[in-house]
Amino acid sequence: MPPEYTLTSLFSAPSYLFYMFEKIIPASLRKSAETPVPNPKKWKKQQKQLKKLIKSAKYTTFGRYYDFSDLLQAPHLPTAFQQQVPIHTYDDLYEQWWQYALEDEPDITWPGVVPYYALSSGTSGAASKYIPVTKEMLKAMKKGSRKLFLDLASLPLPKALLRKEMLMVGSCTQLQTVQAHQVGDLSGIIGLNRPKWIKRYYKPTRAITDLPEWGQRIQAIVEAAPTWDIGFVLGNPAWIQLIFEKIIAHYQLKNIHEIWPNLSVFIHGGVFFEPYKTSFERLLAHELVYLDSYMASEGFIAYQGVANSNCMELLVDTGIYYEFIPFDSYHFDDEGNVRLDAKTLNITQIQPKTEYALLISTCAGAWRYLIGDTIQFTDIVRLEFRITGRTKQFLSVCGEHLSIDNLNQAVSSVNKHLKAGIKEFAVAGIKTDQGWKHQWFLSLDHVGLSANQLMEALDEELCLLNDDYATERRYALHEVSLEIVPHELFYQWLEKRGKLNGQAKIPRVLKGTALANWQEFLEENKVKS
Repeated sequence: MPPEYTLTSLFSAPSYLFYMFEKIIPASLRKSAETPVPNPKKWKKQQKQLKKLIKSAKYTTFGRYYDFSDLLQAPHLPTAFQQQVPIHTYDDLYEQWWQYALEDEPDITWPGVVPYYALSSGTSGAASKYIPVTKEMLKAMKKGSRKLFLDLASLPLPKALLRKEMLMVGSCTQLQTVQAHQVGDLSGIIGLNRPKWIKRYYKPTRAITDLPEWGQRIQAIVEAAPTWDIGFVLGNPAWIQLIFEKIIAHYQLKNIHEIWPNLSVFIHGGVFFEPYKTSFERLLAHELVYLDSYMASEGFIAYQGVANSNCMELLVDTGIYYEFIPFDSYHFDDEGNVRLDAKTLNITQIQPKTEYALLISTCAGAWRYLIGDTIQFTDIVRLEFRITGRTKQFLSVCGEHLSIDNLNQAVSSVNKHLKAGIKEFAVAGIKTDQGWKHQWFLSLDHVGLSANQLMEALDEELCLLNDDYATERRYALHEVSLEIVPHELFYQWLEKRGKLNGQAKIPRVLKGTALANWQEFLEENKVKS
């Protein structure tokens, strides 16, 4: 005990109580007066969202099995929900519940028969996933879209721009009808159910989006381009860039602004934009306002409402209740599988600069569903975050713990420094006789750069970004190699796998079946050439 404290002041001096508090409770567990507190209004909306979801589904097969009626009587619903309903992966939900809903059995995990199923394009070698899309989810997605476009009005843009047309590049709107439901890519489902208020501005028209082949749709967009006055573009950066390139080549333009002078905003999603930015901006006369969005097959999760930011704000009232699992070795195994005793947090318990795996419950009948993405909050009051990667798509063959975010940052930095014009890339961990190696596959515009130059630059950048990588490069990761691949091969590979559409994306980390498939494809094309 400090000498200035006497027995008579032991329980009366406030300063002594603070002294004991500091000694007993570790600093890591204490919240200072400056520690921001998550927005209570948003937490109130989230609790309301959870209650609404459970109330809606209480008479479903899932709701009766987990006694949702009883849950609604719990004094603290979020805690009771965590305790009573287990965490689910896609395979869990499909095998136990969704396969029966896919046979058009009503009231499985959500009331009624599910009208649509989104075929998830995926980035693994697995077969496509069937994600239920209900009328309630479509309504929630439209609500999120309205919020996004209302926020556009607050940006420093000419008011006349809001009356310009918007190019939304997605998949075919001719869906496959199977019994009482329809199946297709999410962008096709959304295109088929586009809001009335947006139809006047929406390009391309149904005459184009109904074309079954991706190549046909791109060619039709190129041919129709001079008749449109595009102010906004929405879509996957890889496919928007491809369309711009084809338009510029077809009409022999210097840049895309020669045909669309009012183009000012690019709302992108699906993949990280930064690796594409350098080569993308070569197609422009002037820079655009870039806004990120996070619409998954499972729901509209977030968007960036402020320009010049790399963070998005979580949507708390669009049909989704969120939970978060710290993405670390205590909660996930080495393969990225969630542990049975994983602890989940709600938005009042999150911390900034901590990586979390995202868990969602939705108005499409996904319950405590591990979506597979990892995020990191930058502002817990505004609930702003960055997507950092995937629970299964990280590279750690010998303890290097590279996230997708690390890979994208390294590529972006090298791209900017070397002016390489990198378009697509993927990396794999490969076992050799000497140990482990990283094998990069990359396409670029700058033909003067060698594979060794790029490899050394990427290796150096990753050592700066990630201490674990730097350590393993000294001890276990003995080799890093890079192969420059023709850009078109990446898309030909997607086409061969049946994944060439508006949502398709190149997996940044190649593992298992996808890696074997990619290596086989490259060998076939080397023989042909």
